[in-house]
Amino acid sequence: MYFCVMLNDLKPVLRILLRFVGIYLILVFLYQMYLNQYDTEIIDPFSRWVAGQANWLQNVCGFSSTLQDGIGKEGIRFIVRGEYLTRMVEGCNAISVMIMFVAFIFAFYKGAKTFLFVVAGLVALHLMNFGRIASLNMVIADYPDYGKMFHDYVFPGIIYGTVIILWIVWIKFFALKQNDESA
Repeated sequence: MYFCVMLNDLKPVLRILLRFVGIYLILVFLYQMYLNQYDTEIIDPFSRWVAGQANWLQNVCGFSSTLQDGIGKEGIRFIVRGEYLTRMVEGCNAISVMIMFVAFIFAFYKGAKTFLFVVAGLVALHLMNFGRIASLNMVIADYPDYGKMFHDYVFPGIIYGTVIILWIVWIKFFALKQNDESA
């Protein structure tokens, strides 16, 4: 009896949780299907596009750089000021972070505004990500001793922090906001 009452109280939370897990698994599956198409390539087209944008930003910021395909599955090399500094692999494209973001937002679905918020959030995360990659290359070019710290801690904190802020904004201002008509 107590379990049934408790289960009834948890229904909304379980529904949201199941929606999140379901959407997340579907998106991961679709992304893996996309990656499988490029299994014999150095890197997938989306990751190459992100690398190109980071490379463009580095050049705009005065860090003369070019891209060079790596060997095998090594990814794309960033040649900054004539020196091979870093490489970009598929995991650097932030798709996994974006999938988690989208699954969470759609778990709290609120009609058309959900789609608008997801698009705006994905654009923000994409801009943040290629800015992160370019900034990391600039840090490594000028301050190589800090490269590992920025790669492992600072920039992941920034991108995951952005996701959390977007989630909070979605929950506070959209998902849990009551309609003025119902007041």
